[in-house]
Order: sequence, then C-alpha cells, then structure tokens
Amino acid sequence: MLGVLGGFAVVGAVILVGYVAGRLVIGGTQAGFALNQVAFFVTNPALLFTVLADADLRSVFSEYLPIALLSSLAIAALYVLVSRFLFRRAAAETAIGAMASSYVNANNIGIPITVYALGDATLIAPVLLVQLLLLAPLYLTILDLTSSRKPSVRAVLTQPFRNPMIIASLLGVAVSATGFRPPAPVWDSLALIGGAAVPMVLISFGMSLPGSRPLRAGPDRLQVLTATLLKSALMPVAAYLVAHHLFGLDGERLLGAVVVSALPTAQNVFMFAARYDRGIPLARDTVLLSSVLAIPALIVVAALLA
Repeated sequence: MLGVLGGFAVVGAVILVGYVAGRLVIGGTQAGFALNQVAFFVTNPALLFTVLADADLRSVFSEYLPIALLSSLAIAALYVLVSRFLFRRAAAETAIGAMASSYVNANNIGIPITVYALGDATLIAPVLLVQLLLLAPLYLTILDLTSSRKPSVRAVLTQPFRNPMIIASLLGVAVSATGFRPPAPVWDSLALIGGAAVPMVLISFGMSLPGSRPLRAGPDRLQVLTATLLKSALMPVAAYLVAHHLFGLDGERLLGAVVVSALPTAQNVFMFAARYDRGIPLARDTVLLSSVLAIPALIVVAALLA
C-alpha cells in the first residue's frame, strides 16, 4: 500500500504547485488554459507516440484489454442512461460525464501504482491501448461533432485523422508493429517533449482550482456525484464481474484488473473538457473527488482480493 500512497503523493505535489501558481497568477489569468492547449497539441501527442512505440504489442493484447474495454463501456453507458433521463444535458456535456466516470488515470497514477503496489507495469499497458486507441477517439469524435455547427459525413469519417493525439497514437502503434525506430535525434527530441506532458497537465489542472468549490450548489453537483460514484465504486465492481465471471480470472490477476479499474479519473478528461469548453466543472470536480476516494477504494479492493 506504500506504493499506492507514494504514487498519489507525487501527483498531489505537482497539482499543488499548479494551485500555488494559479493563486499567485503566475503567467497571467490565461496561463492554465495556455498550458492545456500546449499539452493537447504538442506534449501529449509526443508522449503517446513514444509510449506506444516502445510497447510490446504481443504482451499487451491479453484478457486485460477486453476487461478494460467492457467495464469502461458499461459504466459509460450507465452514465449516459442516467444523464438522458435525469440530467437532460447536451451531448458534449454527457460525453464528458461518461468519460469522467469511466476513463482511468492509467498514466501518471496507474504506472507508479502498478509498479510499486503490484510489481508489474505491463498490467497498465492494455488499459492505455484501450483508452488511447478506442475510447479517446470515440469521445473526441463526439466532442468535435457536437462542437461544430454543421457536422457532415466527411467530418465524421476524417475526424480521427485530424486530431493530434489520435494521429500520434496510431503512429506509435505502427512503429511498434513494424519494429522501425526513428533516428536517435528525432526519438530523443520526442521523448524530451513528451516528458513535459504529465507535469504540464497536472499543473494546468492545479491552476484551475483557485476559486473553485467542488460540489457547489448548481446543476453540476448531481452530475459530479453520479460520475464520482460510478468511477470510485461501481467501476471496480464491473471490472470484478467481467474479469472473474467472463474471463475466469482469480488471485493476483483478478486483483490487478480490479486495482486498475479503481484508479481515479484521468486528468486528460479535464484537458478534453477545457479544450472544447464543455463540462469543465464536471470534469474538474470528478477528477478531484475520485482522486481523494481512490485511496480508500484501493485499500478496500486490496483487503477483499489480496
């Protein structure tokens, strides 16, 4: 459990730096927005390319991949149903809520936790692939189409090939599959740029916190509570049911699948919300609350399954 606490401590420290910078208005009032834009268009694509280009695709295409996909889609669909009949929000806000309730922080929290708590970083690779190559393109397509005035068939078909994060992910998989290695100066440059992605997103998120009050009275409160409940409580249950009853996992393999599903909402959800200016309070508050609840959730999972 020290690995879990250590992973959250590192992430929390960087967010705190961003919060202090926001309180001091370092860089101006739009500094957080500018960092978020740079992360979306520059640093995150570089990070995704290098991570996927280095991945061993043969080892990550395991039962963890469909488990991650099925549990995530089940929770997202549940949020959409609740949103459709209770919240009645627009498609873009509903997409942000569905993503907030089912898109786990597999990178900057998932990697340290799987390394230090479970001793196996390969457990997180299938989740990264599912989220980067399947779920992120789906949500980004919805956000692109619902943010434009007149979506066309051409826009729907070409959207995945116009988004920098999706393009970088596809190129990374192609490099891994073919064994091609970019020249050292190119690779080292991309690795250096990608290294700034996680702290940039975390600092941007921290800079958005001054002046915000989670669960403040308003139309977003019930949506935040719903997304947080789905992410922190129901998604681990969904992962357990899929892993144990559909794929027959038990022991450490079952524990790994459930631990990964209990990770908090990824800061990338906030980055997408800020990029499209849709559901920003919903994304921000769900990331914050699910991060706080993830520690007790992971302790409960470990106590029941370890």
